Amino acid sequence: MRTTIRDIQMMRDRGERIPMITAYDYTSAQIADRAGIPIILVGDSLGMVVLGHQSTVPVTLDEMIHHTRAVVRGTQKALVVGDLPFLTYTSPEQAIQSAGRMLQEAGAQAVKLEGGVHVAPIIARLVALGIPVMGHIGFTPQSVNQIGLRVQGKRANEAQQLIADALAVQEAGAFALVLELVPAELAQAITERLRIPTIGIGAGAGCSGQVQVWHDLLGLYSDFLPRHARRYAELAKTIADALSQYVHDVRNGLFPGPEHSSRIDPAELAAALSNIDQAT
Repeated sequence: MRTTIRDIQMMRDRGERIPMITAYDYTSAQIADRAGIPIILVGDSLGMVVLGHQSTVPVTLDEMIHHTRAVVRGTQKALVVGDLPFLTYTSPEQAIQSAGRMLQEAGAQAVKLEGGVHVAPIIARLVALGIPVMGHIGFTPQSVNQIGLRVQGKRANEAQQLIADALAVQEAGAFALVLELVPAELAQAITERLRIPTIGIGAGAGCSGQVQVWHDLLGLYSDFLPRHARRYAELAKTIADALSQYVHDVRNGLFPGPEHSSRIDPAELAAALSNIDQAT
């Protein structure tokens, strides 16, 4: 049985920390689901870590639907949240169409969108139609060309605006709120003022839960680690070593071995070859 937004709220109310992780395909979704991750985010961060873009901006709704479908097929228990990409929720009408496709075509159970006070009416409209919405404030990657890649809310006026944004998103009906690259003290203050869970990324330990990118957590990049991430494995090296060993074995005739191959009865092969030889 899948995790619901009510289950997530109950976790927050019990004081139980909420782990969330991104996943972008069937295999990673299966692994995360079996590990007991209650929320899987199909993030538009796939633009960078899967598609090789420099930001999330180029990601399309069709690409998000494609990847979300795969994640949904790979899960049985996790709540799957799909990001609405850049410029797909500029009006309530467009947001309804985009979110509707994420739920109906991709099979997501909820959507996530970026912004505070200015997107609250859009969140309210989606929620009124039965679409669960996760908010996202602080550093909002879709706005990177405008705000830059930096911590948000370090000045009093910025902090005040983020608190207003958080409250607006909550009152609009969002079931949870991502706080990204926000000072830890501010993130905790926001968390204490909200009734809904907060999910931090680069926002300290005072949030209701945490989210990390699959590739960061598992060490799939060999040369880059964001300050807010912790590597729980070094899989890039493990994979590279395995591939190097495979190359060596193939080149030196060590793979495949007899145990990796099928056999044919010599008499059957001889008969087949004889028939071919006679025909030619």
